[in-house]
Amino acid sequence: MNTASAVAPALNPPVRILMGPGPSDIHPRVLEALGKGTVGHLDPYYLEIMNDMQRMLQALLRTKNTMTLAISGTGSAGMEATVVNLIELGDSMVVCVNGVFGGRMLDVATRAGAKVTQVEKPWGQTFKPEDLQDALQKAKPKVVGIVMAETSTGAWQPIEEISKLVHDSGALLLVDAVTSLGGVNVDVDKWNIDAIYSGSQKCLSCPPGLSPVSFNQRAMDVILNRKTKVQSWYLDVTMLAKYWGSERVYHHTAPINMTYGLYEALRLVHEEGLESCFARHLLNHRALKAGLAALGISYTAEEGHQLPMLNAVRIPDSVDDATVRNGLLNRFGIEIGGGLGAFKGKVWRIGLMGYGARANNVFVLLSALEQLLAEQNHRFDHGASIAAATAVYSGK
Repeated sequence: MNTASAVAPALNPPVRILMGPGPSDIHPRVLEALGKGTVGHLDPYYLEIMNDMQRMLQALLRTKNTMTLAISGTGSAGMEATVVNLIELGDSMVVCVNGVFGGRMLDVATRAGAKVTQVEKPWGQTFKPEDLQDALQKAKPKVVGIVMAETSTGAWQPIEEISKLVHDSGALLLVDAVTSLGGVNVDVDKWNIDAIYSGSQKCLSCPPGLSPVSFNQRAMDVILNRKTKVQSWYLDVTMLAKYWGSERVYHHTAPINMTYGLYEALRLVHEEGLESCFARHLLNHRALKAGLAALGISYTAEEGHQLPMLNAVRIPDSVDDATVRNGLLNRFGIEIGGGLGAFKGKVWRIGLMGYGARANNVFVLLSALEQLLAEQNHRFDHGASIAAATAVYSGK
């Protein structure tokens, strides 16, 4: 018997259409980039790749921030990096919670030693400036954290007015853009965002493993004037700055081939053009929404605040959550996400992210859903979802 096969079987992952909350389908060019020859993390070629990737990230984030880089880790590492660099023990922080990932930021801030004030809204709703006024006056926070695209509810949080209120109070604004970056406009400089983080595996259609982050000069001044060292050696921006800056001082062995992947993913976004990319996500969202409405399926987020790339929808009362999701996966090779927390068993989360935001995915999903819902005796006009989506694509 072959020794390798006796230890473990050969890799043979199933073919899936990834339409969950992430990871998303990977573009073939990104997969090809991941397989390029590995060089050293201080090789002159790799350092040029870092420079070019940094410029592409700045353009995507619409920022001139010098401290814009990709943290070696998933989006949660980006969350932790931004929080632990800005927060010292005893600092006041306000965290906006309207879903799972606002709650996660709150947990990270508490672990970092912040005195946290939680401002809550019901799941699916967004924050208005007046929702934060009392907390800002009472807590006088150093940092205010908010999620732009709440992946657990599909809620799209406006940032600009919140940003003005936060800065008028003297605080720094920290934004979670894990799901939003690459799918909708994220304008760091115009919106006066002090620190922001994202992930590689959502609308950038790259495998999970890197977290784009950016700090403006105001945030960097706070970090550089800390009284204590950053709690995390690995995520200390003052050290990472020396590796990503002109000094190129060794900090850690960067994930070379993941950098290749994100580099190519960013090239694809910029080749398409940001506005065209955002328009594509919105069009496919509108088609899916029309198709789901024809099946009697509604959204969890408020009208006007529904994310185009993450469609969180209510499961009809007569339909079993697990039966449909298992049927999609095992019979049609389609992955969608279930609900989290308060939405567990009540919500499906359907991703149309990056390379996955395309018409054939919308039609394949709607067709499969029609069959599975019919088997559960859910009432709808057969073929109605396809007709509704087609009308959107044809401009009717």
